[in-house]
Amino acid sequence: MPYKRRRQETTAAGPSGSARCSREVTVVAVELRVHSDEDLSSDYEGNPVLAVMQAKEKLGANIVLLPELCFFRYFPQELSEEHFAKAETYEDSKILHRMAKLARETEVVLVVSFFERQGNCFFNSVCVIDADGERLGIYRKSHIPMGPGYEEKYYFAPGDTGFKVFDTKFAAIGVGICWDQWFPECARAMALQGAELLLYPTAIGSEPHCPELHSLSHWQNVMKGHAAANIMPVVAANRRGTETYRHYNGGETSIDFYGHSFIADQHGEIVQEVTDETEFSPSIHWVAHTFDLDAIEKQRRSWGIFRDRRPDLYKPLLSM
Repeated sequence: MPYKRRRQETTAAGPSGSARCSREVTVVAVELRVHSDEDLSSDYEGNPVLAVMQAKEKLGANIVLLPELCFFRYFPQELSEEHFAKAETYEDSKILHRMAKLARETEVVLVVSFFERQGNCFFNSVCVIDADGERLGIYRKSHIPMGPGYEEKYYFAPGDTGFKVFDTKFAAIGVGICWDQWFPECARAMALQGAELLLYPTAIGSEPHCPELHSLSHWQNVMKGHAAANIMPVVAANRRGTETYRHYNGGETSIDFYGHSFIADQHGEIVQEVTDETEFSPSIHWVAHTFDLDAIEKQRRSWGIFRDRRPDLYKPLLSM
């Protein structure tokens, strides 16, 4: 749905001393080391609940993005029917119930990744929770990867929601999930629906079958391109650290998740990033940046990239 909510406006002095209105929003990407499948009530250092609370207290967050499937270790490393027990329905999810309560308490918009069960289908989903604790709905991951260590097609059906934009208290946000971030069609579809920020919870790291392949810069560059092409900030939250599972063949598989969560501005420049040199607590890391969304909207209009589109020439995009 297009952005319709009344904007949160702040007043500041302009160059001539006259008042001007702006809409400044602070977005935070949370980066986590996930040591074990912990209960939500735990206070251990990697708890996503604790990460959100600290993002509000330390950074003044308005919108917080958590990594993909961050309430568990990355279970698609292995093929095991036991992991289907982790799935929850949207209506009865303990994870979403706890995070909605947290959003209401902190007055923060939360983007929460969870393993969804609907009837006999299972999805890799995100729920967007508004700052008053209201669940605004879900997006189901559209593009499902399959490869050594990333066996997602075993667990997740392709999403059936289509690309969505969520009308929150602070901004209209478009959300894609991990593998979605490699597809420019996903970002453009959300931009056309009125998104003001593009958010990507993700789980990307090393390739167990090909240790010499390091895709960190490629991963960042493709999303920086979405920001520049749509004149729209992009936020990516990733896991960090090594996670190991037993594999179906009796051996073990490990992924070293890159971390390097980042925020890119509307020009595609990285303005904040968790680097290998960043000083942080053992398990929780953050990057935060404040954007004036009204100023960015003015830039977007002035460039005319949406005015000059030629949808009549894009029919090949509807074929394989």
